[in-house]
Amino acid sequence: MTTTSTPSPPDAGSLRLVKATTPMMRTLAGHRLFPLWAVVHHRGRKSGRELSLPVALLHTDDEFVITLPWGPGTNWVRNVLAAGECTITWKGRDHAATRPRLLDRDEARPYYDGFSWWMVEKAFKADSFLALRR
Repeated sequence: MTTTSTPSPPDAGSLRLVKATTPMMRTLAGHRLFPLWAVVHHRGRKSGRELSLPVALLHTDDEFVITLPWGPGTNWVRNVLAAGECTITWKGRDHAATRPRLLDRDEARPYYDGFSWWMVEKAFKADSFLALRR
């Protein structure tokens, strides 16, 4: 998959959803009792600052997969790709995440169950995904 330098603008529905849920997700993400949500810790590629943000993710025994509703051009995705790594706080523990790679819809589909894929298609209209080795 190729990268894009400009993030896709969010549609009104998904922007409302993000604005409504972000305060709660910043509080709950990464905790043991909320396994759908995690916190990605990364370093700004220009500023060098430590940054973090809550994300929804899926997991396998050896990978994390994050839906990118605004595409791979967002700063945090570009930071992780440039660094080749990040730390993910998930289920109350920090996990080293390496070898980031972008997935398109066809590559990402096997990671999602029916309802999760419906959310990706209908609520987020995502066509980009980030996979990281655990």
